[in-house]
Amino acid sequence: MTTQETPEGSGTEEYDAVVLAGGAARRLGGVDKPGVRIGGRAMLDRVLGACAGAAVTVVVADPRTTARPVVWAREEPPGAGPVAALDAGLRRSTAARVVVLSADLPFLEEGTVRRLLDGLRTSGAEGALLTDAEGRDQPLVAAYRSAALRRELARLSGEHTGLDGLPLRRLVARLGLTRISDPVASFDCDTWDDIATARSRIREHGHVLDEWISAVKDELGIDLDVDTGVLLDLARDAAHGVARPAAPLTTFLVGYAAARTQGGPEAVAEAARKAADLALRWADKDAVEAEPDAG
Repeated sequence: MTTQETPEGSGTEEYDAVVLAGGAARRLGGVDKPGVRIGGRAMLDRVLGACAGAAVTVVVADPRTTARPVVWAREEPPGAGPVAALDAGLRRSTAARVVVLSADLPFLEEGTVRRLLDGLRTSGAEGALLTDAEGRDQPLVAAYRSAALRRELARLSGEHTGLDGLPLRRLVARLGLTRISDPVASFDCDTWDDIATARSRIREHGHVLDEWISAVKDELGIDLDVDTGVLLDLARDAAHGVARPAAPLTTFLVGYAAARTQGGPEAVAEAARKAADLALRWADKDAVEAEPDAG
């Protein structure tokens, strides 16, 4: 499981996450939808990154390799539908609040999860969910009070002698909900056209660098947030002040130096500062030596 302390003053208390990743994906021809890659990252890994602050993250599906450690659960019988899957995931959760997510949300971010949790906290509602571009509720992009979900699950189970095959709207129909409009974060991938749209958007200039850095970190198993602006400035200084090939080599050496000290973002920033200062001194020295003698 993944544990992360909440920064003081953030207003966000501990929460668990339940990610439903076991659907049949019939509209995609039965393909493994959570494993479909958008921008080089599996959609499931994207969702797991968005809920990285959860004390426990439960994925309801058959186990697979993921970029972050999770707890696995499975509804009984497998394929019994989202309500049964949510019940199975909630049984592995102990937090008073739970974020419930589907595994096909390519644009979900940590900031969205925080907005849901803050909306739940400030509204006093039993659930806070996103609405899509058409204003439709998205109950699988939501934060709930766990006690309210358990109450409704027990009610449905009693009324229907089990949860097999029940639609999700039956579960949330009696909950007191607050809604947050976010057409981007609520975008899910049900068809190949949806996937093509997501892949195209990921490649847009304003997103591509962040997407690439996230994909590389997932691929290398790195969980480290650094100021990419500092590294880009360092690369520019090294390229201009020394030589163009110095840019990638210098940033590599900065990362290596930080890793040797087992440091985090602060170590990267300090090593980058030292290297940038050196690049500027190097450029100044070259400029002085290039000046003709005054006499």
